[in-house]
Amino acid sequence: MTDATDVAETGEAAEAGQTGDAGDASAEHGALGTTEAAAVAERVIDNVETVIVGKRDAVEHVVVTVLAGGHLLVEDVPGVGKTTLAKAVARSVDASFKRVQFTPDLLPSDVTGVNVFNQRTEEFDFRPGPVFANFVLGDEINRAPPKTQSALLEAMEERQVTTDGVTRALPDPFCVIATQNDVEPGRTYELPVAEVDRFTKKIRLGYPGTDDEAAILDRMIGGNGDHPVESVEPVASLDDLRRARATVAGVEATEPLRGYVARLAAYTRRHADLGVSPRGSLALLRTAQVRAVLDGRDYVVPDDVQREAPTVLAHRIRGDTGGDVGADLVAEALDAVAVE
Repeated sequence: MTDATDVAETGEAAEAGQTGDAGDASAEHGALGTTEAAAVAERVIDNVETVIVGKRDAVEHVVVTVLAGGHLLVEDVPGVGKTTLAKAVARSVDASFKRVQFTPDLLPSDVTGVNVFNQRTEEFDFRPGPVFANFVLGDEINRAPPKTQSALLEAMEERQVTTDGVTRALPDPFCVIATQNDVEPGRTYELPVAEVDRFTKKIRLGYPGTDDEAAILDRMIGGNGDHPVESVEPVASLDDLRRARATVAGVEATEPLRGYVARLAAYTRRHADLGVSPRGSLALLRTAQVRAVLDGRDYVVPDDVQREAPTVLAHRIRGDTGGDVGADLVAEALDAVAVE
């Protein structure tokens, strides 16, 4: 469960969310230029690479998710750096960060917060949970039962939390980076479809190559014994992040391009038991806008959509044939659906 220290430390973030200070701060500054926004992303990516070796594509996926205003699910075997990746990204931005270790006995209130009776004032005081942070790491999220996982649904979709009839806004920006292992199916819970659909991207890290693993060992052995992620310093501010997101929002996506995204989604619905939702289509368009900025453009091209589609769409697809249905169907859709 969340300890008292973690809960207390989230108080400042919760107050900022309730008063709307974060939103006001965002409104004070306009969007960055495309080149400036790309530079912010590049700084974060390079900074994370000082810890995560040989996984630049994965790091880019995290940064794309953050700039698209979304959430990330990282699935893989234990020990490949899922948690380290999430920590390194959060530490690269001067933002609040909280970790929730999901366990079978974790309660929803351990995530969102709880009202506690104050005997001095004879009133209930709200003790915010770790969800009141800019970056929230949900570690091994599939070890908690669906009831606890559902505590994140409102937060991920609406950037707010409702407890005992009172709705409190979350900090801006707000991003959930969740990890899950896929090698203990008998000891984990399947994520609800509604929750999976709220993750903008789902990625895997995979094992490092031999040279990369040797480099990891070199960094870990010696020194003062601290993990390299502890030395990561911020290279971007919250204001940088907000302004870069405003840049992304202004990237042009023409009507033919939007139609292409819609046809890709429709193809998955015709060929699967459960295809891509409209939420998934919107996520694909938003991540394509980010990809355009990373490439120095203020307009989306079909290549942006095609590059983002596998990690944005595949996890939303369900079929009854077994195997990696989503990835196969997305690849098929990209081959079959014409760009008009």
